[in-house]
Amino acid sequence: MSSRKLESNVSRKAKDTGVTSHPSSAKLELALSLTVKQLADKLEIEPAKAIKQLMRQGVMANINQTIDFDTAARVAQDFGYKVKQQAERHVQPSRAGRSRGKLKPRPPVVTVMGHVDHGKTTLLDAIRKTNVTAHEAGAITQHTGAYQAVVDGRRITFLDTPGHKAFTAMRARGAQATDIVILVVAADDGVMPQTIEAISHAKAARVPLVVALNKTDKPDANIDRAKQQLADSGLIIEEWGGDIVCVPISAKQGQGIPDLLENLFLVADILDLKAVPDCAAEGIVIEAKLDKTKGVLATLLIQKGTLEIGQILVAGHTWGKVKAMFDDNGTRVKKAEPSNPVGILGLNAVPEAGELFATVADEHQARSIAERHESPRARVPLSLSVLSSQISNGQLKELNIVLKTDVQGSIEPIRNCIEQLNTEKTRANIVQASSGSITESDVLLASASKGIVIGFNTSLAPGAQQLAEAEGVSIQHYDVIYRLEEDMDRALKGMLQPTYADVLGGRAEVRAVFSSSKRIKVAGVYVKEGKMWRDAKAKVLRQNEVVCESRVSGLRRFKDDIAEVAAGLECGVGLEGFGDFQVGDIIELYRREKVT
Repeated sequence: MSSRKLESNVSRKAKDTGVTSHPSSAKLELALSLTVKQLADKLEIEPAKAIKQLMRQGVMANINQTIDFDTAARVAQDFGYKVKQQAERHVQPSRAGRSRGKLKPRPPVVTVMGHVDHGKTTLLDAIRKTNVTAHEAGAITQHTGAYQAVVDGRRITFLDTPGHKAFTAMRARGAQATDIVILVVAADDGVMPQTIEAISHAKAARVPLVVALNKTDKPDANIDRAKQQLADSGLIIEEWGGDIVCVPISAKQGQGIPDLLENLFLVADILDLKAVPDCAAEGIVIEAKLDKTKGVLATLLIQKGTLEIGQILVAGHTWGKVKAMFDDNGTRVKKAEPSNPVGILGLNAVPEAGELFATVADEHQARSIAERHESPRARVPLSLSVLSSQISNGQLKELNIVLKTDVQGSIEPIRNCIEQLNTEKTRANIVQASSGSITESDVLLASASKGIVIGFNTSLAPGAQQLAEAEGVSIQHYDVIYRLEEDMDRALKGMLQPTYADVLGGRAEVRAVFSSSKRIKVAGVYVKEGKMWRDAKAKVLRQNEVVCESRVSGLRRFKDDIAEVAAGLECGVGLEGFGDFQVGDIIELYRREKVT
């Protein structure tokens, strides 16, 4: 958002939020990114006031969390400041003849997605072998996470990441790493569950899709059926009157690869991809690991500026001086420009994949920023009532929903029920709808879309609840459709009030059953997720059926009575009025929380 547009909202925002405005002549320069504490210091206010103003905008951030310029500028404008972005600081002076700040074309960055065993890896191998120039024929990909191919003198960057989960995890952290998605669909298999999931993730990211219809050489390939299934999933290919490029290929035989690459460049030309190479480097961590001999080895994708040997960068809670850089062939290089993947040595710790990085002026600044960065991240849940409040205040016009149901037949009735509640001012957007348990992938998609997960008569897959808490995603559970309809209606009208429910806090597996001194059966359990604690509400599940609802009466570890036990440990658990445990039972513990 431009400063001019922000300035036009000052008087209205001040009136709506009740903040004290400064004279219209008050000016403020803000960095491209800064912590909430730094923003509060700039505004000369208490951090709590800045946090409260961020909450009014729907941004849940703590005092140490980093926010971007646009977000910080909106808060500053609410307090009556005229805002402009600080001039970028460079580690090294500009060289003679280098034009600073000019946009220049950059290579497209492409991620390959699709269903398992549809040929994603084979396609990447085919591109590397048949379309990389001779001096790059040995392009290294498996340990760098990214590589470049050269076709007719033009470069194209491929991210070698594990599917849509990693793709969306990066976006959930605020990083848009991909320009184009290749959706690989096997012509013999057609559209499969992970294909549909990949489509949802790409659509939510608003990234153009190019379909690679693979395995067209197989005897049982049915190209027309696959195209029809794509249309049923919302992807209308060009020859059927849509705007989705679809290229038949055989990655195994090397057929259609040049045509696919030509179409990728065509889409890239339409996107008119450009970046500023002559400024401080910024980008994203693709992957990182600790090498026993070299230390921390991180793969970075440069998105802006030029990274050079000797520069100092910060990536989340890590920082360091770039001691060495390697291109995708493993060759040492001295600099990397926009869209270039590069491996670096020199960070003081292993950063998270998907973390944003930026170069800074000196080690003192790098250390200061890294120390203020919270790790691991924990976000305040963006609950349905908070979203409803944003709708009421006019800050939100679209409610993004990831819908999971018990059976496929429940999807359409619930989808229709929700979509009928849309109005001219607000609407519910179902980002993805599918049947089955709520998974980590669902949570990541909701996080990246700044939405919620709605489960209808369905359960949580292992790890989903913990990830939801870490990502600040609200999961709403319903077992009757009219309650779901009521909540959605009130949320879209900005009238929903907070409600409370039992939220899963721990899960343990019964591995032994024994008698206590009081002849009461006690379960010897292994805590698989969350934690176990005394007096918690508990359910005992046997083959996914609830056989008991009770409360934890006692916990023992070895011979000691204890208050709680964390994941990864074993303990003895006693439940009030229940002792009919069987090996293999699952004990789930719940806590009371505000969920809407």
